[in-house]
Amino acid sequence: MNELPQQLVNGLLLGSMYGLVALGYTMVYGIVQLINFAHGEIFMTGAFGALTVYVYVLPDGTSMLIALPLMLIGAMIISTTVAVGAERFAYRPLRGGPRLAPLITAIGLSLALQQAVWAWYPEAKSARTFPGIPGGPFEIGTVTIQTGDVFVLCAAPLSMAILGYFVMRTRTGRGMQATAQDPDTAKLMGINTDRIIVVAFALGAIFAAVGGVAYGLKYGQIDFRMGFILGLKAFTAAVLGGIGNIYGAMLGGLVLGIAEALSTAYISDIPGMQQFGSQSWANVWAFVLLILVLLFRPQGLLGERVADRA
Repeated sequence: MNELPQQLVNGLLLGSMYGLVALGYTMVYGIVQLINFAHGEIFMTGAFGALTVYVYVLPDGTSMLIALPLMLIGAMIISTTVAVGAERFAYRPLRGGPRLAPLITAIGLSLALQQAVWAWYPEAKSARTFPGIPGGPFEIGTVTIQTGDVFVLCAAPLSMAILGYFVMRTRTGRGMQATAQDPDTAKLMGINTDRIIVVAFALGAIFAAVGGVAYGLKYGQIDFRMGFILGLKAFTAAVLGGIGNIYGAMLGGLVLGIAEALSTAYISDIPGMQQFGSQSWANVWAFVLLILVLLFRPQGLLGERVADRA
């Protein structure tokens, strides 16, 4: 029990990162009802975009106080370019076609992006070192927070607040709500639904880029396969919270992160269950949680916000 506050904080930090990536899944699905399985790789390209800025653009010895904002901008530019390009050339031509076609395209795009990053970074066959924020850990009572975790601790609630304001208070945000509810009627009302869909992809990519930088700062390394499992967990978080619900995506991420942290910390203490509490089983418990939620509350914790277009 003495470790419980630390494990809860670990779960909140991990869940915040899941939630940032889950926002992209839930916004795109809420508007075009597409499960963009390449979104995990957009998260990955953001991390490598930040690393590219640090290695190839900034001079050696640049302070992280200067480097981090520039790395974040680079990550957002790369992720947004990839996401908008995918929407324009991979998904838009298939819009209105069979529902299975864009899903298969998303899986193919995911593999293509992995190989593209591997080709650009031949050293990416092994993990690449990601620059960290200097300084020691912060002690708050019995809780220890690493310097790399401070970024996501600040970025996640700020991103959620900005997105909430954008969707609820701006003209484009209201256009996103209208397009999600009824795209045909939105067109008749003068809303450029193609532009709205591009904005949704771009916003999701920006938050994924923030998550990619947070991942690099937290773990100190990145590789071209990092987006696959984390993307699946972020999609799980979106379903847990209620697909199409932006607040649900963040809540689902937090629930998933806490469940993962607690399972790896305490299941191994149960007699005969030691092997089920290892880090390798953390992914298993995440999907067990998803199955339980789908069994007892299939609409998610906060409920779906997807229009019926049958």
